[in-house]
Amino acid sequence: MRSLFLFCLILTSFNVFAQSGMIHGKVTANKNLLPFVSIKNGNRQVAVTDSNGYYMINELTEGTYSLNITAVGFEDAGRTIKLANNDTLIVDFDLKTASKQLREVVISGTMKEVNRLDSPVPVEVYSPAFFKKNPTACIFDALQNVNGVRPQVNCNICNTGDIHINGLEGPYTMVTIDGMPIVSSLSTVYGLSGIPNSLIDRIEIVKGPASSLYGSEAVGGLINIITKKTGSAPNFSADVFSTTWGELNTDLGFKLTSGKSAFLTGLNYFNYKNPIDNNNDRFTDVTQQHRISVFEKWSLQRKENRLFSLAGRYFYEDRWGGQMSWNRNYRGGSVFYGESIYTSRWELLGNYQLPLKERMVYSFSYNDHHQNSAYGVTPFVATQRIAFNQLTWDKKLTNHDLLLGTALRYTYYTDNTTASRGAGNQAKNVWLPGIFIQDDISINPKHNILLGLRYDYNSNHGNILTPRLAWKWKMDDYNVFRLNAGTGFRVVNIFTEDHAALTGAREVVILDDLKPEKSYNLNLNFNTTIARESYSPANLELSAWYTYFNNRIVADYETDVNKIIYDNLRGYAISKGISANLDLTFANAIKLITGFTLMDVSTVNNVATNKIRERQLLTEPWMGTWALTIPIKKNKLSFDYTGNIYGPMKLPLMENDPRPAKSPVWSLQNVQLTYNFRKLELYGGLKNLLNFTPNKGLPYLIAGADKPFEDGFDPTYVYAPNQGIRGFLGVRMNVMK
Repeated sequence: MRSLFLFCLILTSFNVFAQSGMIHGKVTANKNLLPFVSIKNGNRQVAVTDSNGYYMINELTEGTYSLNITAVGFEDAGRTIKLANNDTLIVDFDLKTASKQLREVVISGTMKEVNRLDSPVPVEVYSPAFFKKNPTACIFDALQNVNGVRPQVNCNICNTGDIHINGLEGPYTMVTIDGMPIVSSLSTVYGLSGIPNSLIDRIEIVKGPASSLYGSEAVGGLINIITKKTGSAPNFSADVFSTTWGELNTDLGFKLTSGKSAFLTGLNYFNYKNPIDNNNDRFTDVTQQHRISVFEKWSLQRKENRLFSLAGRYFYEDRWGGQMSWNRNYRGGSVFYGESIYTSRWELLGNYQLPLKERMVYSFSYNDHHQNSAYGVTPFVATQRIAFNQLTWDKKLTNHDLLLGTALRYTYYTDNTTASRGAGNQAKNVWLPGIFIQDDISINPKHNILLGLRYDYNSNHGNILTPRLAWKWKMDDYNVFRLNAGTGFRVVNIFTEDHAALTGAREVVILDDLKPEKSYNLNLNFNTTIARESYSPANLELSAWYTYFNNRIVADYETDVNKIIYDNLRGYAISKGISANLDLTFANAIKLITGFTLMDVSTVNNVATNKIRERQLLTEPWMGTWALTIPIKKNKLSFDYTGNIYGPMKLPLMENDPRPAKSPVWSLQNVQLTYNFRKLELYGGLKNLLNFTPNKGLPYLIAGADKPFEDGFDPTYVYAPNQGIRGFLGVRMNVMK
């Protein structure tokens, strides 16, 4: 903790001096300061208020400036300011509550910027302010407070995991950065941690198939991580916190401008080297981790504000879990059991708008991922390279908003297992060219229909067609109804997606040459805004969905407890449910965000003349989330209470297993107190307030922990993090220009 407080002291001495004219002030609404509000001069964004509602624009020359303020839920405000040379002006803005619907800009649903409530596809948007209510070291953990989304830990030893959307497992979720599909397969399991939080502008989530635009893997949903634009990013940002378990997370961001170029740098460093065994099974409760991630983004100001940006990221992580006596000298050996994973990954992505009258954008990404792991005596060495190119044409006609595109994706994959579909290290090369078209048709001011169709050719599986249909009915300024229908497809690579295939002593059996999965989805969505004159509007969103799967890939843990048997389901699978989200702000600035999801994810297997219906393993039948913020303005404090709750899940068991077949109802709850002082925030609190861990009341958590190299050893009985209550303390700072 000493280093943390020293860092606070250094940050407080950080100052930026104006070199010429300056305009600064605060933005409020109903006497409440508004954080992260966009400030534009004409159409160009020149500043964003900090976490306390203050902004600053300096290095201004003499002249007239037209400042415009936009904030979600409030009416726009503008003011013309005349600035003399070397003047410093204080200009405050007080916004009025908007009488119409919320107006976030989103891109994930239609691959183009549209007003959120004008989009035919429902998109959920989460800002950095939402995730600050429960600070975490990575995106994976941050998503635990999003309704319908659950980070699933897949192994009690190395703690790797994936992200479930509406009960569907991680491989059905596509994770993109700025729309580029660079977080997939190996990186979904190992590389999702370490995306620098300092450079995240927002996270957009689409629940349901998005394969007609994004292709394979977007079967269950899409998580699009949008990085900050250079115009809105602070010159310097820092977020450092430590926990009583010994975890240290550092997140730094820098911006440098030079002429028409702007550079953003993000750095994330996480260190946890404190083996703890509170459940006395002689295995680490939480994986030891040491990782660093560096993100660089460059943008160039072009004529007519044409887009050009280039970004890259390097990620390295060293993690291990296992018996408390394990060290690196025992890696890959049979003296002490350990799971040691070295991950090295770099990524490149960019966007270039062609210098044409028509809006045509060329996008590309490339990633190289190398994995060197040892699961006990089982080595897993893999290399994956993915190159992606896409050209889109955005064309607006009378009553039509067209998007046409062509894409080419190449995947190179090789490892030392049968995942490469050949002996030894035979490489697997997959080409996936595709074309797509989307038309958003405005029938009248109240009705829009979106039609989409994508054709892909997979070099291994042939032709793949994915249609899409959406209808939006804008009943009035406060109520919107949406219907979405579409299909999705997914080509499966078991070992890059199912960590259970490598850990423990179960034998992996693949019965047939696995066929691609295909899904058919129907989604209904209703959004209503309750406008109130005295304070911010309340927003209620209701959804219902039904998804039907063909050729579902299932992992059978139960036919033979010493095996994991993979095969296409001889029958079908379904995912159906309903959900509700409520966003409510009271007159005293108390804010509540809460949600509830009820779902059924199950398989129907045709055995002889019988149909056997089973609930999917490790899938909750219901879940709830909440985030309550109470400001204490007199003392410049704010209090956050966040949490989630999950219904009982079906769990994988061994032969004669005394552990329960279902998990209990469980909940993770957190509290935080934040002190705000202009650019500086000090925060601290407790995580896992109820001190819940999955081992409570069990004879053991890991099967066969006393004999980890023999049959019967299995760490897959896991549904929640095995980390108890802990305190945390941190400091956060944003310095605008």
